[in-house]
Amino acid sequence: MNEALKSDDIVSKIGGRFKLTALIQRRVVELLNGARPLVERDGRSDFEVVIEEIATDKITIDWERSGIVRSPGSKKGS
Repeated sequence: MNEALKSDDIVSKIGGRFKLTALIQRRVVELLNGARPLVERDGRSDFEVVIEEIATDKITIDWERSGIVRSPGSKKGS
């Protein structure tokens, strides 16, 4: 399992497991469709790249555009 997923930091950063899962899925699809990774791939899978992108704040949920209500536990600006 990816180290970033062993703690709840990445879950609370996004605002919950469901939102994290949705963000991961959307980004993996983008990578599969030819989007460029925002971090070095270094032989990692698309899933691992996405986790690194989230952990390093390269991607996040666009709260206004998504229509998703931000949880009290999610970071402002995330």
